[in-house]
Amino acid sequence: MSTEALVRLDHVTFGYGGEPVLKDVNHVVEAGAFTGVVGPSGSGKTSLLRLLLGTEQPQHGTVTRAPGTAVSYVPQLETVNWNFPVTVGECVLMARRTRRVLPWATAEEKTEVAAVLDRLGIADLARRHIRELSGGQQQRMFIARALLRRPQLLLMDEPTSGVDVATRHEVLHLLDELNRDGLAILLTTHDLNGMAAHLPHLVALNTRVIASGSPAEVIVPDVLERTFGARMEVLQHLGMPVVVDSGAGRLGVAG
Repeated sequence: MSTEALVRLDHVTFGYGGEPVLKDVNHVVEAGAFTGVVGPSGSGKTSLLRLLLGTEQPQHGTVTRAPGTAVSYVPQLETVNWNFPVTVGECVLMARRTRRVLPWATAEEKTEVAAVLDRLGIADLARRHIRELSGGQQQRMFIARALLRRPQLLLMDEPTSGVDVATRHEVLHLLDELNRDGLAILLTTHDLNGMAAHLPHLVALNTRVIASGSPAEVIVPDVLERTFGARMEVLQHLGMPVVVDSGAGRLGVAG
């Protein structure tokens, strides 16, 4: 592997027993990358994350990780049980890298949790129950859990799904800051206008990689039609691509 490559997928095919959900996928996650994977439901986006994380193995092809590469994962917020009796600090502490015989945390671990919460601007929420958080605070908490493992690569599944515009901007700003600090980030999203158009690199996926490049190269009618199976119009607004439906309004799924 190149010294700049954290994870490489070479001709990867993967499925769950029936038709493959991913076919002949090639992709390299480089150090410092900031990539959004776009595609419809069932296109293989979450399976791609699982392969990169190492929780699933390909049926064909290879997934190669650079030695010592630590990878963290942030799930969709909709999958979380927000009534679980735990505070923000306790939730983050559960991600500590070592497990000891004693169930309680060491002073060093508590200090590390406090530092990562402070870095993400939620130190004052450490004793708050997780169900009391806003959407943006929920994402910050799970990113804090991920950062506690000191990863080189952060994987996120639909980080702005179901959130309002203000929260989406907040999450984008935070991820941009983390990426500028050197963290490689790969996330999935269906939010073409609100999320994908703001990322430096996109992959259009529908079982196969349809296209890979900048938003200007990927958010184009031909690629979107092959990815989503429907014709979409793309306009330019302030130098950025904006996806609209066949009428005059913006796509609802695009935010």
